[in-house]
Amino acid sequence: MPKTEKPLSETASRILDVAERMARQGGYYAFSFRDIAAEIGIKSASIHYHFPTKEALGEALVTRYTDRFLGALGRLDEATPLESLEQYVAAYRQALIEQDLMCLCGMFGAEIARLPDPVARRTREFFERNLVWLETVFRAAGATNPEARAGETIARLEGAMILARSMNDMDLFQSVTADLPAQALRE
Repeated sequence: MPKTEKPLSETASRILDVAERMARQGGYYAFSFRDIAAEIGIKSASIHYHFPTKEALGEALVTRYTDRFLGALGRLDEATPLESLEQYVAAYRQALIEQDLMCLCGMFGAEIARLPDPVARRTREFFERNLVWLETVFRAAGATNPEARAGETIARLEGAMILARSMNDMDLFQSVTADLPAQALRE
């Protein structure tokens, strides 16, 4: 997966921050360059300077989000499988409860059929990389069918986010996912 060759400017970082928040609240089609420019206090042309198209911005959003998300999970060789799964669940919990935001790629995944191809491709890569990470955890734990366990874990977390947000009940996320790490390793 391509990495950014040079560090982002402060303006480009601010653009990505605002776009990410808007996308995590409403999806890919919930924001425009004009919306971002108005919030930051710059002209739309300034956004086009950093991200020529919304497609380029969306691709950069997903790439940054994926790298940050997986980077925050830490190294698998420095934690037990249970600790790794607890960290994974905590990443979702932190996004939903502390930041009051949905998973960016969960939002984009729900509308993937309508996304521009590069954004859809990066969204799939997020899930592919997460599946590989989780499969590694389940293999280390000696779980049967680590591929299915990985998919079930992501589905349960993404579903719990949607349910909690839909019901406006963040405690629901907690109750649905509280036993997930230990339960996933027992089965």
